[in-house]
Amino acid sequence: MGTTIKPDGSSRKQILLAACIFMGLAHIMYLKQYLKGAVLAAVEVIFILASPSIYTNIRKMLALQGNLNNPSSFRLIDGLFYLILAIMFIIVYVITIKNAMTSYEDFCLDGRMKSQKESVAGMAGKSFPIFAMAPAFLLILFFVVVPLLFSMLAAFTSYSDSGEIKGGANSFGWVGFENFSTMFSGTSGWSGSFASVAVWTVVWGFLATITCYLGGMIMAVILYEAKLKVTPVFRAILILPYAVPSLLTISVWNNLLDGKKFGIINATLIQFGIIDEKSPIQFLSSSSGSARMWCILINMWCGIPYFMLLVTGQMTAISADVYEAAAIDGANEFQVFTNITLPLVVYQTAPLIIMSFTHNINNFGAVYYLTGGGPNTDQTTITKAGGTDIFISWIYKISTDSKQYNMGAVLAIFVFAVLAPFAIFNFINTKSFKEGEL
Repeated sequence: MGTTIKPDGSSRKQILLAACIFMGLAHIMYLKQYLKGAVLAAVEVIFILASPSIYTNIRKMLALQGNLNNPSSFRLIDGLFYLILAIMFIIVYVITIKNAMTSYEDFCLDGRMKSQKESVAGMAGKSFPIFAMAPAFLLILFFVVVPLLFSMLAAFTSYSDSGEIKGGANSFGWVGFENFSTMFSGTSGWSGSFASVAVWTVVWGFLATITCYLGGMIMAVILYEAKLKVTPVFRAILILPYAVPSLLTISVWNNLLDGKKFGIINATLIQFGIIDEKSPIQFLSSSSGSARMWCILINMWCGIPYFMLLVTGQMTAISADVYEAAAIDGANEFQVFTNITLPLVVYQTAPLIIMSFTHNINNFGAVYYLTGGGPNTDQTTITKAGGTDIFISWIYKISTDSKQYNMGAVLAIFVFAVLAPFAIFNFINTKSFKEGEL
């Protein structure tokens, strides 16, 4: 094999073969890019030296079997780590092949080989963005992507410390789609709990969003149209629930509505003789319907100020000329609101409504810190699903209380698979996303 190449494109196969045989070989032998070729060759040498360890860890991951007292979970995450390294090496290898072919095409166009100085300067210029973004990319890859993949793969294992899954307590091995079958097949209590939680999660997400939005809009319109000097004072008072951390607010409401005689509301009613000390009102545990109603109402307390501020900002941005034109045409206040204010505000806030819906679907704190997912149902003992549990709180209880990490991972995959496309589709199809198309 000769080391000279022709500028007419006839050496293309020669360059391609050398680039495929060993990383950087074409750069050294034919393209005279010795520094780049040496760096690339060093990368492949390091990979070859590490390949026994890479192969061993990937093999152990694929042959995963053991229990939680053995490092089986670490085998899974170690295998993922080395698998990603191998994939990254393959991607880099392909990029170097393309780079060699591009360099040869430049040689054919210029009719001359670049000098070593030109080659180094070009490499430095093109490599700077890569090196600048590499730290962030690697951090995201190994501290975000790897844990996410680990959580997803856990759904295909018996990763459980409950003893309720095939293989017994502490079992951890590949089980394929067995967990999905258990969750969705309808042959166990899991499917009933899944259906109940799924329906309530959607209802909760819709009501929690629409009640806060409408409540915020009503308050914004009232304060905006009142034209009173004390309006800023009322607005500041209404903002207070939003200014206080929601966890603190929900904890306060939990204490107020506590079903024991020491709950603030119950204690007050008992003190005035309105209810008997032995029969305190069970606001959050008497029934699922009652607990769900309180979840919606207290979420309104926390969420209305946000939408009030949002709608107020959008209303102040509407040009006064529009209202003056409507007044000249004889429109009354209701017509102005329904035909001008409301469409413009909804148009501008549609993406935020979608974001709020997505947030409420995963609003862990609003449910868990108020009711703990309760009250208990017939399936709570088996699946831990309570009357007010939404998917995110159910996943937490399955993983934390039952330590059935595999079933929690199944639910997490389902939520992501449904919610992500929904949010993306709705964002793309909002008019404001399309930049002013009315």
